[in-house]
Amino acid sequence: IAEKDGKITVTCKFPRKKDKAMVGTIAAHLANMVKGVSEGFEYHLKVYYSHFPMNISVQGNKVLIKNFLGEKFPRESKILGATKVEVKGQDITVSGINNEDVGQTAGNLKLASHIGRKDPRVFQDGIFLVDKGERK
Repeated sequence: IAEKDGKITVTCKFPRKKDKAMVGTIAAHLANMVKGVSEGFEYHLKVYYSHFPMNISVQGNKVLIKNFLGEKFPRESKILGATKVEVKGQDITVSGINNEDVGQTAGNLKLASHIGRKDPRVFQDGIFLVDKGERK
């Protein structure tokens, strides 16, 4: 990894297939770091329910999903790193400067509302990703 004329270059002498893959991974991580600090990343999720209205709230580094399919105990989802989660009615916005933390937090929200052992064509309740990208 070197800096030349204000640009960062990632190179490898005598690259093999795995070395080329590692160079691409490192370059992508560096590009995400620069983009995250300058623009930031933002994921938009939406809450869908058919019968039991869900209550979503943020408490510390956790998101609580209450009354999911009429369940008595709330489901929890972890917020990673310095990610910010904002809940406005049925819309959830996950934003931050680290793309991996923002994406994993959005994934945690989706997985926390996963319905197992029921037909997904009938039980369509949950939290789903609508849009992802940089902050606007």
